[in-house]
Amino acid sequence: MTSRTVTLLDVARAAGVSKSTVSDALQGSGRVAAATRDRVRAVAEELGYRPNSAARRLRRSSTGAIGLHLPRTATRLDYYMNLAFGAVERAQEEGFDVMLLAPTGIAGGGDSRGSGDSAGPASPAGTPSPAGPPSGPIASRVDGLLVIDPEVDDSAVPGLLDAGVPVVTGERYLGPTAAPTGAVICDNAASLTALLDHVTERGARHPAVLAPAGTSAWATALRATADSWARERGVAVALRTVPFAATPGEAEETTLALLRTDPSVDAVICAPDGAAPGVLRAAATLGRPVGPGSLPTAAPHARTAPATYPRTPLLVASCVDGTATRSAEPPVTAVDLRPAAYGRACAELLCDILAGRTTPDTVRRHAWALETRAST
Repeated sequence: MTSRTVTLLDVARAAGVSKSTVSDALQGSGRVAAATRDRVRAVAEELGYRPNSAARRLRRSSTGAIGLHLPRTATRLDYYMNLAFGAVERAQEEGFDVMLLAPTGIAGGGDSRGSGDSAGPASPAGTPSPAGPPSGPIASRVDGLLVIDPEVDDSAVPGLLDAGVPVVTGERYLGPTAAPTGAVICDNAASLTALLDHVTERGARHPAVLAPAGTSAWATALRATADSWARERGVAVALRTVPFAATPGEAEETTLALLRTDPSVDAVICAPDGAAPGVLRAAATLGRPVGPGSLPTAAPHARTAPATYPRTPLLVASCVDGTATRSAEPPVTAVDLRPAAYGRACAELLCDILAGRTTPDTVRRHAWALETRAST
């Protein structure tokens, strides 16, 4: 190994001790036996380990942990669970535990409702888990923070961005407070544009978008893109707003109202994770076969649709891929945001900043892929 590639974790593995023990031994802090301290320092010298000055400035003292803040609706969505596992996996490769921050937590120890920040270490299996009562400013317990899909109206985010440790956001933060140290972003405008172009290429003339409410960069970009795409293409887009984490039932209700009000809609793009099956149920209820090659007959088990509703095919797509879209009948065309890889990318950027391998203010892009299936 060279001095550039040797990390605290490398020294810990070679010395047979924990990463925190290595840090304490090299810094002369903590309760480390003299024999252990001497062994760790000898191993570090043998491997060529050299502390990085930039990392020392950013990490005033090492806690061996990073914090992870997810949107309030995260536990309901497969996307965020997959993202969290990816972040944990990458962080552990660098020797970090991951602390999942409670949705109402902020760095200063309290929010407008009087509850403090709450965080806990990763569980023994490596999955993030929330801990109990608050025990002080979060900056004293983590070396850095991951803040995923930060919303302007999330009262926790300003405190996290101003916590005094490096912060990497998954997507940009659109609020007025301090900017994060780094960010990993997706081109959400391009992904929705690709979906709209796809359904029109497949024959749709009057698409609809069930766009998410909320103030995250993702939600804001999808609503703006639906409007700008319609103007640029000269194609009417029926835009309906649904909750950020809309359930299949909420998507079904919105789609039923949409298709009954405007039967000429021939494609529905549903944004929220896991909500697309609700669009399929609405199509079945109204006797709208799904897919460009469908016969003009009611879908199985569909209730008889009023004669005023056309039985012309309806194309269905989703802005987020997952189990619900892949296992639907028919399978639903969707944008694969590769959440586990996204979580890894966010954790990797934070680790790179902490280790001095990249500079603050770094912005990296995360690639997505369009998965076309029978629904379009």
